[in-house]
Formats: sequence, C-alpha cells, structure tokens
Amino acid sequence: MHKLAQIITQIIDFFYRPFAKWMPEQLFRYAACGGGNLVLDWLLYFFLYNFVIGHDLVYFHLSPLTFNLCLTPHIATLCIVFPITLLTGFWLQKYVTFTASRLNSYRQLGRYMLIVAVNLAINYFGLKLCVEIIGWYPTPSKMIITLITVAFSYFGQKYFTFRVNK
Repeated sequence: MHKLAQIITQIIDFFYRPFAKWMPEQLFRYAACGGGNLVLDWLLYFFLYNFVIGHDLVYFHLSPLTFNLCLTPHIATLCIVFPITLLTGFWLQKYVTFTASRLNSYRQLGRYMLIVAVNLAINYFGLKLCVEIIGWYPTPSKMIITLITVAFSYFGQKYFTFRVNK
C-alpha cells in the first residue's frame, strides 16, 4: 500500500509544479486527494444507485422477533458508499498528504471520523439555517457551506487528526 501511496504522490506532485508559486505543497495534495475521493464517491454512488440498488426500496430483516428496516434507495446507497469513501479519504490523507504525523493510526482514524462527523453537522445545521431560516436557495447554500467545511476539514486534519508531534 505504501508503494501505491508513493505513486499517487508522484502523480500529484507532477501536477503541483505550476501551482507551486501560489499554494503550499501540502494544501495542493490535500485538494487533489479530497477531489479524487469526491469523484470516487460520485462514481460509486451513481453505479450502486443505478445498477445495484436499482431504484428499489431496500429491506433489512434484522431479526424475526424485532423489526424490519426499510431504506429508500438513495439512503441505502449512501449507507454503502459513505464508509468506503471515509476509509479511502483517510488513507489518502494519511499516506499522501499528512505523512509526517507519527500518531497511532487508530487514534488518527478516530480523530478523522470526528472531523467528518462535525462536517456532517455543519452541513445539516448550515443548510437548515441558510435554506429554512434565511431563505436562500439550496444549491448556493450548499456551495457556501462546502467552502466552510473544506476549510474546517483541512485545518482539523492538519492540526488535530494528523498533527506532527514535536
């Protein structure tokens, strides 16, 4: 896996050269890894939603004595894709972007998941505020909130999840 991380890093660093005057290398790697993980998220979601889940309700029979769970196709697909891209995002940030951190991997993963959970909360409450209280349109609201969560996530990952011990 380290060899794959080295190859990905070399590819990203090749494209970094024209941007070297305007942004730090670590920020560029963060953006490239995050952007790549976002594209993976979209592709997996599209494929699973259209060709695996098939636009049908998904039923889980948890136990004959308890209850059955029914998920709409878009939520069922999210439940499948989210853990995959959570782990790929963590791996990319750990082995490509923030490589100097020597914190325990399990501690890093826990912190990473905490940052992701805070980002989900920012998205939820931000959309509630912007759309339902202020009255803005949903798409521009989501775009503004995404800028906030990307910035929060970068600094959270840099100074909390993958901080460098001195």
